[in-house]
Amino acid sequence: MPDNYFARYLPFLIHILLAGGIATAIVLLSWLLGQRKPTRAKLSPYECGMTPVGDSRERFSVKFYLVAMLFILFDVEAVFIYPWAISLRRFTENHEGHFGLWEMLVYIGIFLVGFFYIWKKGVLDWGAASMKREKF
Repeated sequence: MPDNYFARYLPFLIHILLAGGIATAIVLLSWLLGQRKPTRAKLSPYECGMTPVGDSRERFSVKFYLVAMLFILFDVEAVFIYPWAISLRRFTENHEGHFGLWEMLVYIGIFLVGFFYIWKKGVLDWGAASMKREKF
């Protein structure tokens, strides 16, 4: 072990300080040298190229949040499938391939049951007709 334990972290500290210094310098230079010519068009709110209509504190539909949570849920499912796919070769070499395959089929089956359930409930319908007949 070296005499100074923290000497190993010196390159990392230099990297953090250098990156922070460069970021600070870029922001300060753009603030000092940048042109500021506020116009009515620049000061107006921008929403996808359209003139804003209504209140900015408008409530979102519950479906927006449900779809966001479902996206995260199915993303996590995909994250768990990648390590399984990598280790599948090891399962087949040890003659445990069938167990690993059935295990993943049960895992995917549970998620498919959930997917078909939310599909039948209409959570994934975003059309105008589905907005009129809220199921929640």
